[in-house]
Amino acid sequence: MSQQGTRALPPATTPEPSTVPKLRLRAVRKVFETARGEPVVALDDVSFDVGTGEFVCVVGPSGCGKTTLLHLLAGLDRPSGGEVLLDGTLVPGPAPDRALLFQEPALFPWLSVAGNVELALRLAGVPREDRRDRTARWLEAVHLGRFAGAQPHELSSGMRQRAALARALACEPAVLLADEPFASLDAQTREILQNELQGVWQETGVTLVFVTHNVREAVFLADRVLLMSAPPGTLTLEERITAPRPRDYEDVLMAKVTVDIHDHLRKEVAKVVAREIGDRPDRA
Repeated sequence: MSQQGTRALPPATTPEPSTVPKLRLRAVRKVFETARGEPVVALDDVSFDVGTGEFVCVVGPSGCGKTTLLHLLAGLDRPSGGEVLLDGTLVPGPAPDRALLFQEPALFPWLSVAGNVELALRLAGVPREDRRDRTARWLEAVHLGRFAGAQPHELSSGMRQRAALARALACEPAVLLADEPFASLDAQTREILQNELQGVWQETGVTLVFVTHNVREAVFLADRVLLMSAPPGTLTLEERITAPRPRDYEDVLMAKVTVDIHDHLRKEVAKVVAREIGDRPDRA
C-alpha cells in the first residue's frame, strides 16, 4: 500500500465524554479450543474505534477472525482478553441496538416478506399498531413494497437480501454489523445492493461495520477500510477513503487505493498459504 493515507493504528487514548466512539475495541484477544483441547488464537491485540454514523469495512485473508470480530461486537461471544465497548460501556451480550446481516438472508420460509419483518419487530417489543406501518416503510425503502405478500422462495437472491436488510433496520438499531452480505450475489446485483445500502446508511445515520473479502467493494462503500493480518488476526493498517459520494467505480484515485490495499492483502494471504503448505505432513 502506498504510504499516503496508510498508517499504523494509533495507540489507545481516553477520549473526552463528548467524543466517546460508538464502538471501541481495546487489546481484544479471542482464543478457542479445538476438540482435542488445544488453544487456537483467533484474534490477538485488536484495537480500533468506530465513530457514531461511520461506515467501516474490514478486509483480511480467510481465517483471520473477521466473523469472530463481528460476533464480539454483537455480544454473541465474549473476548478472552481486552474490552469491547458500546458508547463507552462494556458489551454484556446481544441487544436490539445492534443488528446482524449475514451472507445468507435466513428468512423464515413459512412467513411472507412482510411477516419476516414484522416478526423481528414483535420480538423487539414494538407495539402491534406500529409494526405494519414500520414494515411497509422499510420494505418501500429497499424497493420491495409490492412484494410484501410474497414468500421468500418467490424472490431472487438479491431481493431476499433486501428483505433481510429491511428486517435488520426496521428495529432501528444504532449499529448494523454485516458479514459479507453480498458475497453470494452476481456482480450486477451486488453493485445495485451496494448503492442501496449506501443510500440507506446515509439516510439513517446507522453506524456500520461491514466485513468483506472484496477490496473493491470495501473502498466503494467505506469511510475507512481496516486490514487484518494473517491469523492470529490483528489490525495492521487502515485507509481512510476520502472520495466524495456518490462514488464511481471508475474513479482513478479509488482504483489506485483499491490496488494498494489489495497488494497488502495479497501479502497476508501469501502468509496463510505458506503456513498451510508448511504444516502438511508430506512437507515435513
